[in-house]
Amino acid sequence: MSNEKTITVVGGGLAGSEAAHQIAKLGIKVKLVEMRPVKISPAHNSDNLGELVCSNSLKSDSLDNASGILKAEMRQLGSLIIEAADNNRVPAGKALAVDRIKFAEYITDQIESNPLIDLVREEFEEIPENLDSPLIIASGPLTSESLSESIKKLSDSDHLYFYDSISPIIDSESIDHSIVYKASRYENGDQEEGDYINCPLNRDQYYGLIDELLTSEKIETRDFEKGLYFESCLPVEVIAERGKDTLRFG
Repeated sequence: MSNEKTITVVGGGLAGSEAAHQIAKLGIKVKLVEMRPVKISPAHNSDNLGELVCSNSLKSDSLDNASGILKAEMRQLGSLIIEAADNNRVPAGKALAVDRIKFAEYITDQIESNPLIDLVREEFEEIPENLDSPLIIASGPLTSESLSESIKKLSDSDHLYFYDSISPIIDSESIDHSIVYKASRYENGDQEEGDYINCPLNRDQYYGLIDELLTSEKIETRDFEKGLYFESCLPVEVIAERGKDTLRFG
């Protein structure tokens, strides 16, 4: 028998979907509010919950580091996100990488089929001043402008932001496989040849690539924006700007 109270979760990304799933497991009704497809963010490509708009890698799955241990703990706790990742993983050495489309479809199917979760497709614009039930805000970095202003007002603080980067998706048939080779990132993948395609460059090719990165057309930032980057996931052109040999060190 379910608990009669309802908890509202705003945002159908990774955190919001996981929160809704865990609440429902406790027998509590959930109202999960996701603005797509009523309002589409500039980064999303579908209406699926848990869509990955950045890398399809969830980092290391090895138990010899904190990232892998966290995933193991999430599995023990019945995490929907890790369940979706395990069921839709793709070869990536010791990293847990996923088919981003099937991953998001899996999460969406699990949420939509849960009788305790009411998925509401509308924009949540403002946090009520007087709450009569628990509310979780999990709208993430792609929060709408109206909700962002409401969060700013409630927290009495300025907005925080940074620029992130995303790996380009390349058609395998466009790669000259007579030149490239496959290898594991740390020489310890399950497959002998590894899962990562490596493109060797000689000195002239490398510095030619750097020159192209430095002189290529880039998206112009607006006047009020500053170049605040996430240091753990820098755009390749930003790394190149920090020195022509910087990219050689990974």
